[in-house]
Order: sequence, then structure tokens, then C-alpha cells
Amino acid sequence: MYDICIIGAGVVGANIARELAKYKVKVCLIEKDEDVSCGASKANSGIVHGGYSDKPGSLKAKLCVQGNRMYEQLNQELNFGYRETGSLVLAFRDEDMITLQKLYQYGIENGVGGLKIIDGDEARKMEPYLSKEVKSALYCANAGVTSPYEFVIALTENAITNGVELKLNTTVTGIEKIDDYFKLTTNKEEIQGRCVINAAGIYSDKVASMVGIDDFHITPRRGQYILLDKEENYLANTVIFQVPTELGKGILVTTTYHGNLMIGPNAEDIGDKEDVGTTAEALEQIVNAARKSVPDFNMKKAITSFSGNRPFANQKDWLIEESRVPGFINLVGIDSPGLTSSPAIALKVVEILKETGITFIANPDFESYRHPIIKPKDENFKGDINGTTPEEKMICRCEQVTEAEIIDALHRGIHVQSIDGIKRRTRAGMGRCQGGFCRRRVQDVIARELNIPIKEVTLRGKDSLGLPQRTERKEYIKL
Repeated sequence: MYDICIIGAGVVGANIARELAKYKVKVCLIEKDEDVSCGASKANSGIVHGGYSDKPGSLKAKLCVQGNRMYEQLNQELNFGYRETGSLVLAFRDEDMITLQKLYQYGIENGVGGLKIIDGDEARKMEPYLSKEVKSALYCANAGVTSPYEFVIALTENAITNGVELKLNTTVTGIEKIDDYFKLTTNKEEIQGRCVINAAGIYSDKVASMVGIDDFHITPRRGQYILLDKEENYLANTVIFQVPTELGKGILVTTTYHGNLMIGPNAEDIGDKEDVGTTAEALEQIVNAARKSVPDFNMKKAITSFSGNRPFANQKDWLIEESRVPGFINLVGIDSPGLTSSPAIALKVVEILKETGITFIANPDFESYRHPIIKPKDENFKGDINGTTPEEKMICRCEQVTEAEIIDALHRGIHVQSIDGIKRRTRAGMGRCQGGFCRRRVQDVIARELNIPIKEVTLRGKDSLGLPQRTERKEYIKL
């Protein structure tokens, strides 16, 4: 019997698990996929928002500002990758100025620091490659970028170190309240817990319906992105937004934490929660919209595209509360700025749980530090594909990933045996050739270290048996 069962190992569920590990409570984290961070937490902008976009007094606004200020300390403890860059929201027309003033006022009321409205010339001093059409901009010093999937991995590893149990490839198919506990039926086993936290993202409505709650509906809102080579990262120093629309924060241009230029996302409501494909039409629209902000990026340097589905709920603000079923905690519609807010969401959920009757005693043995997987490389790095030691043997040339880093990633608390799982932890395969050189080498290391047949090393889990051949560059490269 667990004290708390968390459904969903995305950034929200992982933050909650790690926060609960600070107490003497028995916790399990349940995830339907083969790894953590396989949903919206993997495929998003990686932006740590300042907190000026949401209406003062809303849960989104409060938790965004609170979460933003927690990232620096979390990164010092967990080494997942975070950098404060600042952000700009661009105005191109006189009517855009009204929006900028509104966002500025929101930010002041929300307690956001480092805000100011600047003219186009000052914006171009910060960002020399901005369009000459930019008339003014809202600057926020507090915004930044992070590696979202590495954040989730780091949180989960640290939670496991401190006693949380992770159950991967485990799909919850039914939930029954029995007296003072819940019985969770899964595709693998029956799990019992005194409290259940529904952090299932786009599936949160489905999970809630298992206990008879049908008060809300989640629509997947797909956002598509294009990632360009690191050679293009000189084009953006900050996170560059356009004025937001009713569909979201709009098309951005940013440098990712690891130094690629990224543009996107669009926003399209779709019916299929599993549809994370990209389309040539949408990608062309993204390119054209991004050129409005930064005209001169080179699409011949595009290396991949991807998309993710955000959980858009039929309500204006997030829902974070104990439901009418005692002990069942709902987290509904956690879309942007959910990544930014997730550490603060975890604190709020713990406070809710303290009202359920579970005894919370501080864990005196809690270990807050998690060693990084990726080791910084400098001019003295002697890596080579024919290196004689794991520390010197380079498996991925584009990202300079060593065999030692891959071995380290394989022997931590999260069992992973897919090539994509190693890619998210080490960046092997994320470079210019997109795994063309290293994919088979990664596969060999996984098979050897886990002592499994090479055919059991999949690309991305049980639905991708075998290793596909290298694919041709995608259609959007022609744009």
C-alpha cells in the first residue's frame, strides 16, 4: 500500500514525486510509456517564462512567477541545464503597443522583475538580427531556457534515489475507491494507494472519468517546431516572442539550452491525442511567421522537426485541487506556462495532500544533489572514435558524447534500453547528422551494458522494435 500514487511522469508528476521524497511517505510514480518525459514535457519550447502573460490573480500567473524563481536553485542541485537569457515580445504595429502595455501591467501586478518597454532601436541593440519592422518590445530579464526532458529525468532520478518507486510501461485502466484507499488496475498489476494524483496531461480527463468525474474535457493542442543547426544560434541572444493571440504565445525564435536555433510552435486543436506528426504546410507557416521577427535564418541548416500536444482544457485557468472524491487530486489543463510553474505546482499539491490526513514527517536522509550525465568538453578534450578508454571513446561526433556518458546514463535509477532514451540523456543523435553516425554505436553499447540481445534495443520503446534505417531529410528542408 502506497501513501500516494502519481499518474503521469511528465514535468509536473516528476516535480511532485521529488518534492514528496523530502518526506517519510511511500510514493509511486506511474507512467504508461517506456521512459519519463515522453509527452508534452519532452516536446515543448523549453522556455522558463517570466510571468507577465497571464491575468493577475490567476493560478497560472501566481505559480509561473513562483516557479520561475525556483529554477536556479533546482539546477544547482540537479544539473539538468538552465540559463537565464531574458526575453523580448515584439510589436510591429501601433495596435501591438496596446498589447505590450497590457502585458507590462500584468507583469507588474504579478510581481515580475526586470520588465521594461523599449523602442525598436534598443531592441536591435540587444538582438542585432531583429527585423527592421520592429517598432518596440517588452523586455523581461527573468526569462530563460532549460532542457525540459533532462529536467524531468533529473527530478525522477533524484526522487528514486530518495525512495520513490517508478513504474514504467504501466497504463492505468481503472480506478476504484474502496473505503479509505484506491485500487488502481493497470496492464501489469494492481496498485493500492491512499491518495491518487492525476498528473496525466492530455489524458487527465480520461483518468478523472475513472472515478466518475466528467466535469472537464481536454483537447490536444499540437505545436510544431523546427530545429536548426548550432551555426545559426548567433541570430538570437534572448527568447524572441511576437505579441500573443487567443491560441497562445505565438511563434518564437530562440536558442535552446544546448545551443541550437529553434522556431515555433504553431497551435492547432486536433482530435487524436497520439498525433505528434508534422506537416509541410504548418512548417512553412512557422518559417514565414518566424521570419517576421528574425528574417535571415538559413533553412538549409534545419536538422529536424518535431511536435508536442499540450493539454488545452475547456476552462480559463488551471484546476489544481482535491476533487469531490476524497483523496483524488486533479491537475487539469496544465498547459503553458506549465513547465515554468511545475516546481511551484508541486509545492501546492503537497499542501493539498497535507489536508487529506496523511502524516508528513521530514525525511532527514533526503539527498538533494544529482550528478550530471553530460560532462562539459573544452579545448583539452581528447575524445576520438578510436579512443582506448570510455572517457576518450567518442560515440557521437556531432555532440561529442563519450561511451562513459552513455554507460553512466544506463546505470542510474530509471531503466532505459531505447536509443531515444539515451539521446535524451546524453544528446547522442541530436546533432547535425541526427544519428546517422552514432545510432548503431549507441545500440551496441546499450546491448552490451544491459546484457540483452541487440534486437531488444529499440528506437523508442515497445512500438518501435528493431532499428530503422537512416531516413531522408524531411520535406520542410525545401522551404
